[in-house]
Amino acid sequence: MSTTICQVMGFIVSSLGVAGCIVSTVMDMWSTQDLYDNPVTAVFQYQGLWRSCVRQSSGFTECRPYFTILGLPAMFQAVRALMIVGIVLGILGLLVCIFALKCIRIGNMEDSAKANMTLTSGIMFIIAGLCAITGVSVFANMLVTNFWMSTANMYQGMQNVQNRYTFGSALFVGWVAGGLALVGGILMCLACRGLIPEESRYKAVSYNASGRNISYRTGPYKVGSGYEPETKTRKGAGYEEPARSEDGRRSYPSKYDYV
Repeated sequence: MSTTICQVMGFIVSSLGVAGCIVSTVMDMWSTQDLYDNPVTAVFQYQGLWRSCVRQSSGFTECRPYFTILGLPAMFQAVRALMIVGIVLGILGLLVCIFALKCIRIGNMEDSAKANMTLTSGIMFIIAGLCAITGVSVFANMLVTNFWMSTANMYQGMQNVQNRYTFGSALFVGWVAGGLALVGGILMCLACRGLIPEESRYKAVSYNASGRNISYRTGPYKVGSGYEPETKTRKGAGYEEPARSEDGRRSYPSKYDYV
């Protein structure tokens, strides 16, 4: 899978996940009345994060918002906070991801900057998905606990037993949306590796001469036989240069010439 396809797929999946988190948060059917023991009823109740509603058999629906925050359970308020944090991080991740797409060029933005932005948006999507999944799971755990407590009271024959509530459609939307946001964040993190420019493993090393700068002069080279002795003589007073023969060689005096 190429980097561009992976990045675009991550953006699309994450967008669906963030949209699902928003829809799940504003839905009213987080918990619905259990009609197992009473299939025929004139009133059907369901609750959300922001208000509780009652629907009559005539089709008339009346909703009442929660006017107070202090009267709500602590876990209920925690679920609200988790969903809001997930939505905010998801929206910020979408804004960052739009500018990080490889198919969109903005000025002279380098691939390294796009890689960092892609990784940042991927982390935001992952955290948003985890917040949504955690919030929905906490609310579902509250429903399960209250359901079995109401069932136990019902079997004990206690009076004024409250209605039992079960999972609403908003919980399933929240789970799916959180999973999509999580998968989209992982795809964005994988796409980040393809945007990082390849750097050479070996760095160039410059060597500086320790001594003085030496300049070399090129010139013609004299080829010799390699067996001729190189004698260093110093010219001075009384020095006579040996005579040259016809073939150009120098003739040196022998030891018998000084006798």
